[in-house]
Amino acid sequence: MSTEKNIQEKVRLHIRNKNRERYDLEALKVAVPELADHITINKYDAESVDFANPVAVKLLNKALLNHYYGIKNWEFPAENLVPPIPGRADYLHYMADLLGQSNFGDLPEGDTIKVLDIGVGASCIYPIIGATEYGWNFIGSDIDTQSIESSTNIINSNPSLEGKVECRLQEDPKAFFTGILSNDEKIDFSMCNPPFHSSTEEAQKVSHRKVKNLSGKKSAKVELNFAGISNELICEGGEAKFIHNMITESQDFAKNCFWFTTLVSKQSTLKGIYKSLNEMEVAQVKTIPIGTGNKSSRIIAWSFLSKEEQKEWRETRWRIAEEKSEI
Repeated sequence: MSTEKNIQEKVRLHIRNKNRERYDLEALKVAVPELADHITINKYDAESVDFANPVAVKLLNKALLNHYYGIKNWEFPAENLVPPIPGRADYLHYMADLLGQSNFGDLPEGDTIKVLDIGVGASCIYPIIGATEYGWNFIGSDIDTQSIESSTNIINSNPSLEGKVECRLQEDPKAFFTGILSNDEKIDFSMCNPPFHSSTEEAQKVSHRKVKNLSGKKSAKVELNFAGISNELICEGGEAKFIHNMITESQDFAKNCFWFTTLVSKQSTLKGIYKSLNEMEVAQVKTIPIGTGNKSSRIIAWSFLSKEEQKEWRETRWRIAEEKSEI
């Protein structure tokens, strides 16, 4: 197994991230006028969004999608997770880099590239950004019927997403690929933002700390500033067990996918992940640091394909993508 475990953790957004610099609040207020009601003057005497307020956070991300990605319609239930756009975009930019590295520096773009987003959620955020930035096609899977319906509505409400995203309900809550991918279906990579917490109590403790850091105040009432229903944030065994199970099942689809990937929030989870991957006898593992502000995490990517199989994959899928882009 070829393993690249690095690495110094990054604290800046990816160089291609549209939100690498400070937010243009004037432009964002034009995109979503309601945002203006949630902008205050911070201790540095500058305008800032109230990040401790879930409504403000959702309006901000709505404005970012509208202004930078041309997504005019992004509605989903208030109880669902509100994804921070810059961090979600970073995952996709680093995956684009990984595809390029796997293709001798040439980035495969366009609709011949197919991605599986495990846990697409109600916001459909990864497919939105991936389709907009790189022209990729997506399968968005989820165990929650309402999330599938919400993501489907978002897709149908934005012409730029037409034909780019297919939502599929995962009827087995313990499965990742089974029931979603057919035996002969191929994807260029899978991606996932796992539930981080193993219990409601753990999620509440983290939320208390986050609200205090953002507002400088203690909060008696737990209110997640990025919202989120239980299956988006919590699972039995937490992040470690969730990813271990995903790695185990990925072996059954070893030839269907070039890169399996997942976000890993906790540094303490890594040792168990590397152990699981070693037991699965994967051909290659990469660890990609990713971080914004004071939060650092990483993407773990693994592939079962041999060098010869990777060569065949490039020639039969990615070369077609390059030829199409030149026409």
